[in-house]
Amino acid sequence: PCPPLTPLPSAPLQDIRNTVGNIPMEWYQDFPHIGYNLEGKRIYKPIRNKDELDMFLEKMENPDYWRTVQDKMTGADIKLTDEQVDLVHRLQKGQFGDVHFNPYEPAVDFFTHEVMIHPVTNRPADKRSFIPSLIEKEKVSKLVHAIKMGWIKPRKPKDDTPTYYDLWAHEDPNSILGRHKMHVPAPKMKLPGHEESYNPPPEYLLSEEEKLAWEQQEPAERKLNFVPQQYRCLRAVPAYSRFIHERFERCLDLYLCPRQRKMRVNVDPEDLIPKLPKPRDLQPFPTTQALVYRGHTSLVRCLSISPSGQWLVSGSDDCTVRFWEVCTARCMKTLPVGGVVKSVAWNPNPTVCLVAICVEQSVLLVNPCLGDKLLYGATDQLLESYVEPEEERVQPVQWVMATVEEHSKGVRVLVQHSKAVKQVTWHGKGDYFASVVSDNSNMQVLIHQTSKRWSQNPFRKSKGLVQCVLFHPIRPYFFVATQRYVRVYNLLKQELTKKLMTNCKWVSSMAIHPGGDNIICGSYDSKLAWFDLDLSTRPYQLLRHHKKALRSVAFHKHYPLFASGSDDGTVIVCHGMVYNDLLQNPLLVPVKVLKGHVLTLDLGVLDVLFHPTQPWVFSSGADGTVRLYT
Repeated sequence: PCPPLTPLPSAPLQDIRNTVGNIPMEWYQDFPHIGYNLEGKRIYKPIRNKDELDMFLEKMENPDYWRTVQDKMTGADIKLTDEQVDLVHRLQKGQFGDVHFNPYEPAVDFFTHEVMIHPVTNRPADKRSFIPSLIEKEKVSKLVHAIKMGWIKPRKPKDDTPTYYDLWAHEDPNSILGRHKMHVPAPKMKLPGHEESYNPPPEYLLSEEEKLAWEQQEPAERKLNFVPQQYRCLRAVPAYSRFIHERFERCLDLYLCPRQRKMRVNVDPEDLIPKLPKPRDLQPFPTTQALVYRGHTSLVRCLSISPSGQWLVSGSDDCTVRFWEVCTARCMKTLPVGGVVKSVAWNPNPTVCLVAICVEQSVLLVNPCLGDKLLYGATDQLLESYVEPEEERVQPVQWVMATVEEHSKGVRVLVQHSKAVKQVTWHGKGDYFASVVSDNSNMQVLIHQTSKRWSQNPFRKSKGLVQCVLFHPIRPYFFVATQRYVRVYNLLKQELTKKLMTNCKWVSSMAIHPGGDNIICGSYDSKLAWFDLDLSTRPYQLLRHHKKALRSVAFHKHYPLFASGSDDGTVIVCHGMVYNDLLQNPLLVPVKVLKGHVLTLDLGVLDVLFHPTQPWVFSSGADGTVRLYT
């Protein structure tokens, strides 16, 4: 048998992982894959999420950046070897590809320099070498015919006319000049009516009271600038006293009239509407009502969800807190708290099962005992492992352990404040939480640490009525929203970093993008303000989609979605795409209006909340229900 053929060492083997063949690779531009391998499976493009900044940094830091090229067939980055780099350099200089090729080898004489007797070839000359060509004759006759018919023009002679000329030489003497074209005819005077007659009908004559009223009026306010009078014949009519005065005013009107025609710009109204992508292309987002959680007898003020997305907690004006299973809308537990629940917040740490609840002047830390027994057992152990310090510390609040009766309901610790608490929010790590008190002193905002049971007041003086507070998801920043401003504080440096002007009369709620560079604020004057913290202290965009006051706003943790709930009974879901490229502005597109809540006491949706993993949104309303849209 023949030995197998081996490829020459100099010829590089073609990469045959991608079997699409010799086609333009631009066809795969909009697809996630770049071709198919020998088994017919897709070859996916490598993930390229580098923007220009990352490319520049790699260019500066990667020593092999200059010798890295992208393979168009597989989309992979290939580092060139030294031999390949040498080959490129040689080809750029115009040298031969092969190193060992010598272009200056000694010439070989193919024929001897001695003249031989016999010629190499002794063919007789062709007949065509001494006869005029018929083909050429035919071509020439065709060209002659085309010139005669005028199909082929001879070369144009050069134009010697001068480049300058008389601009007005060909002016039409009868054409309308510009000032005549813009001529505005004088406004016509109003024709005289019955009241200007020398013998008007009796209903046009003024009575004594009307005459008195006419004389007391300002000249500019009078309907008629004369009093209608009656004469028995035309001979008895005297000369008009204001004749010259009126002619003079008419002349003034004519010569002081601004004779300028306003040019109207014809704009297509379609061009004024911004070109936004279709909502169909921005899926997934919630579109339909899937479940209704019924059980509360009064308005449901607040919602929170466990980090796993399995349990939902709701607080209501019926003095209860209810725990629901998200998928089945089943009420797992009802906790009576003896007061209106203003705010609930589930601890975002997935290893801790703890819910903070605002009731009147206290924040209750509740272990709902739902889900994994190890998890809520470990939470109890963590709370019980606290050891009180020897020396007494002065604190703005009191940390009180729950009684046996409260402990059986799930309450573990009470943080008692001096005034009514209206909001509670956790830090992302789950140890610290902040509470807002209804007060106008400097004690409005307090920050508490659960593990050490230690509370502190971060502010020395009050900067207005605080509406809500938020921790930054990544950096040590703290957002405080007053009625008109949002202040951003650095907790490490303990200083004010930014003051955002909301352009709203009264801020109601606030949410921060999981990336941390954008925040949204809802207000009672039915506006939603989107701030780009890197761009400006003024709103990047003000959205006025709702008809009534906004009660709550929320961002999704993973999807580019944000939602707002309002007193008009609707939840509006918007697509809010934030790009990694700092030069590209966020894209905000409203995609869906979700209806379902019934207006009660002029209140609609009181809180909105996204599921932590799914593109679902929860809303609580004044009708005593919680609704899930998927």
